[in-house]
Amino acid sequence: MALFDNPVIPGFSPDPSICRVGDDYYVATSSFEYVPGVPLWHSRDLVNWRLIGHALDRPDQLELPESVPASCGVYAPTLRHHDGLFWMITTVVTDAGTVLVTAKDPAGPWSDPVPVGIPGIDPDLAWDEDGTCWCVYSDDGIHAVRLDPETGRTLGEPVALWSGTGLQYPEGPHLYRIGDWWYLLLSEGGTERGHALSVARARSLPGPFEPHPDNPVLSHRSTGHPVQNIGHGDLVQAQDDTWWMVLLGTRPRGDTPKYHGLGRETFLAPVRWEDGWPLPGPVDLRAEAPALSPHPWPEETDRDDFDSPALAPRWVSLRRHDPAAVRLDERPGHLVLHARADSLDSPGALFVGRRQQDPDCTARTRIDVAPGGLGGLVVRLDEAHHYRVETDGAGTVHVVARIGPLCHSVAERTVEPGPLTLRIDVTTEVTLPPSVTDPKAVAPPGLRIGAPDTLHLGYETAEGGFEALAALDGRYLTTEVAGGFTGRVVGMYATRGSAAFDWFGLRPA
Repeated sequence: MALFDNPVIPGFSPDPSICRVGDDYYVATSSFEYVPGVPLWHSRDLVNWRLIGHALDRPDQLELPESVPASCGVYAPTLRHHDGLFWMITTVVTDAGTVLVTAKDPAGPWSDPVPVGIPGIDPDLAWDEDGTCWCVYSDDGIHAVRLDPETGRTLGEPVALWSGTGLQYPEGPHLYRIGDWWYLLLSEGGTERGHALSVARARSLPGPFEPHPDNPVLSHRSTGHPVQNIGHGDLVQAQDDTWWMVLLGTRPRGDTPKYHGLGRETFLAPVRWEDGWPLPGPVDLRAEAPALSPHPWPEETDRDDFDSPALAPRWVSLRRHDPAAVRLDERPGHLVLHARADSLDSPGALFVGRRQQDPDCTARTRIDVAPGGLGGLVVRLDEAHHYRVETDGAGTVHVVARIGPLCHSVAERTVEPGPLTLRIDVTTEVTLPPSVTDPKAVAPPGLRIGAPDTLHLGYETAEGGFEALAALDGRYLTTEVAGGFTGRVVGMYATRGSAAFDWFGLRPA
């Protein structure tokens, strides 16, 4: 029996939507305030996925103003294939509203966005037997409206479908025609620990829909399962006629209430059919793999040397493309960043990063700061929650912690001026001092018994040793503390002048 490891797309990759074309599977995920928008993943076995691009990868498709807060921007997409085209519909919250793009190849190019005149979030597309397109969405309940997908114009008035069992936030609807039934799958209970998946069915549209008698059909709420927050699923039938679901979940760590820093990730679960109902699960960290021919992609290197004329698809920035500030042609073999805000606390800060995908990992970069400049290496959750190690290139290294309204320089060291290798180690090990084993002992100040992980920030010496200047509690870079819908992104920044980065590495420990 072949096994696979969940999540199949680790790191901040929420709200997956899947479609199959022949032997190929494609998934789209949310991107929120990061650009390019809507990552697109490709697989041939449902287990091994590679990032092939983004649906919103041009400034004329997506530019978010600085007024768009963290965890707003591009919400849950739906990806479908119909009539020879790939269709992706999503909502750009607090900016463009719902938009629709198409492509012949999911790797791109994708069309210019077509505005779709619906309210709410989490739009879905489905076509009935006569070719009519239905757009289903969440707006104080689940609604549907006929749609001209070429123009984005709605046809007729919206109708209420089915809005779940009464739990809060019915959302993430997906509508399917399977056999003689229309099935409506949705999430409810909120995308936190109460998250759940429920399903209903109808003979025709717009219903009435009858709910499954044992809804929710899948949830890990109120359990000790290592995978939590599961929901926002999408169904797919494999070429061997088995059924599967991609869905989001988290891997909380530490003590109560437990914390997740990597964000909501994409998991894979089997689906069985009973009495005409799809029943997904279980969602385990290690599970039986689909009986498809394994197709692992060539392993992607953990290191970028910035020798190519463009950044790889895994790199993201904040809110807008800025080719004048992010330069690969200014200094051969380097990524040069030119500051556009004086602090990472600003929504306009210049940051280029990659998603943290492994709970235990090491990030390293070689930085050369121009005179008068300031730049560094950061683990970011949002403007108000990040840890960074930075240098001015003139001989000073700082470690700075930003936690909510507090920003504090926790360590400083004088080093030799010039290029420097900065480093951040993330470890889930929690080491208690010997005194804690004595029941009469008082725990020392700052003891992090419940932390999900620890971040060690510092620099490397000329001999290759690691000088850790600070060890910081990882719980403050988690959704349970900071709120929001994203996860940690690790990368480089400049907040004064310019900084040149020779290479960047992010690898599992």
